[in-house]
Amino acid sequence: MALDKSYLEYPKRAYGHDHDFYDWSMLTDRPKVTWPDGKKLAVWINTTLEFYPLNQRNIPFKTPNGMTMPYPDLRHFSLREYGNRVGIFRLLEAYKKFGITSTFAINTHLAEKNPYLLNRLLKEEGEILCHGWNMDHLHYGGQDLEEERALVKKSVDRLRELSGQPVRGWLSPAKNQSENTMMLLAENGIDYCCDWINDDMPYEFKTPASNLHVMPLSTEIEDQFVLGNNLHSEDSWAQQVIDAFDYLLAEANEQGGRLFALNLHPWLIGQPHRIGCVEKVLAHIAASDDIWQANAGDILDSFKGQS
Repeated sequence: MALDKSYLEYPKRAYGHDHDFYDWSMLTDRPKVTWPDGKKLAVWINTTLEFYPLNQRNIPFKTPNGMTMPYPDLRHFSLREYGNRVGIFRLLEAYKKFGITSTFAINTHLAEKNPYLLNRLLKEEGEILCHGWNMDHLHYGGQDLEEERALVKKSVDRLRELSGQPVRGWLSPAKNQSENTMMLLAENGIDYCCDWINDDMPYEFKTPASNLHVMPLSTEIEDQFVLGNNLHSEDSWAQQVIDAFDYLLAEANEQGGRLFALNLHPWLIGQPHRIGCVEKVLAHIAASDDIWQANAGDILDSFKGQS
């Protein structure tokens, strides 16, 4: 029995994408981008600060990197807390040593319950972006629209109130979204989202509310993915980050500006046996005269000014 022809018809079938979230374009075909002062490679160091509740809801799935043992899982709860008590301060010292400005993605719940931590971050030159409410309040397909709308609004509004910053950026917990997340971010005045990692440059994303931009925050070289997921050594992680940096810089010299984005988790990479590898990476980055090291929002503004 032959299939009905409607099975072979798709209204959004087209050259390139099968959707209209963003325009189709090949990276190599785009106009060349030059960063301020003629620099070739924009460098964005992102520090992610998270709160994992001890009594997880696990809706609609088990919280990634969350509690794994029977309640109360103090082993993993206290390890995650280590990053906000100890690891972050090692990273701040490393940034100072190598002249690095970091963007800080923080759960609003953490900013609310740990005012000292937020106030310490505000003493840096970095930008604050919203990392959702906490790591157990996930955004997911099929989520009730009004429930998610209230969650996004609470997370963004409260962090703006606490930080005194405009809070232009968003990173979803676990980089997980619903079909409505990008629209809800646009409704709340978010300029850029870091969840989509399908490019090496920013790009415009269309929603029914208004357009915003994607700032790709690479998963492939972030500490948690390489160390915790791929189970590679610290030295291997450092070499992978350096290899990615060197390749993008060489590509930028040939084809125009590129974006290097590195995401770090203080609870993981701020450990005494790992911080040396962070310093090795930062020393390599800081040694280049061809980079523009900046906050995510500043990089986006420069990109938009040229596009």
